[in-house]
Amino acid sequence: MAATEPAAGDDALYVLTACLLTPARFPSVLGDDYPAACAALGLEPYEQGYGLIFGQDGLGARWTVVIDDVSLVAVAIASWDCGMAYDLSPDEESVVAGLPGWPLPVATQAPGVPDPHDPEPEEGDPAPLAPPAEDAWTPAHRRLGADEVALHWNAWREQIGPRPTAERSATADAAPGAAPSDGAAPDAYAGVRRAMDELHGYLEAPPPVGRVRSDASGEGVRTLRADGPGWSLVARTDDMAFFLLDELPREVLPVAPGPRLPALLEGLDAIAVRPS
Repeated sequence: MAATEPAAGDDALYVLTACLLTPARFPSVLGDDYPAACAALGLEPYEQGYGLIFGQDGLGARWTVVIDDVSLVAVAIASWDCGMAYDLSPDEESVVAGLPGWPLPVATQAPGVPDPHDPEPEEGDPAPLAPPAEDAWTPAHRRLGADEVALHWNAWREQIGPRPTAERSATADAAPGAAPSDGAAPDAYAGVRRAMDELHGYLEAPPPVGRVRSDASGEGVRTLRADGPGWSLVARTDDMAFFLLDELPREVLPVAPGPRLPALLEGLDAIAVRPS
């Protein structure tokens, strides 16, 4: 999308892109759930949520502007997704905070200004936000990996073959399009079992809001995303699940429907937060 033309002056903002920070949709790089994501930005977890606008000032510095006009950002994102232009220009009264840096990588940059860089810090300023390093494997990378699996579900599902009839786990290379390996992975299986036990615990004691999220994926089918200490889940309510674990960098572990999984997914969908 094209950058929004700002008013004159170094303090004006070229808007490059935006995202939502709501209980049902938030950048998972920031945390396992909505309160954690808000805390990472120093925000209160208000139920209505926020919009995050990523841009550059007249000197090229990166800024994340937080606004409370969620509907404005939602309309902008929907327009951009449809290939339509939309001038995202929030009212100053809707601005909650201006944070240096970007928590996510932004592929575009504003025309006619210096390359993106962190602004010069002033006394009392927070450290600039930054995406996680690419050469590491952290909880943030694990959650981002799960997001990619959800985004490219069909490609990952096709690697597994026909729908299996017994619950099992296997390892797979995390790169999109990689084929799963044929060997069993006992240690991975133990990690998945631990995650499933913790997911069952969510049904007994609901976790923080946004820890389990559900989105439509066709008629009567939902895609579930859930996170917990050391693991992430991606699943379809009519099919199987994929797990990612902190202890197994860049591996994706499929679990086929069996005695426990279908009922677990049904229960999780019942407590999940859904986009309004």
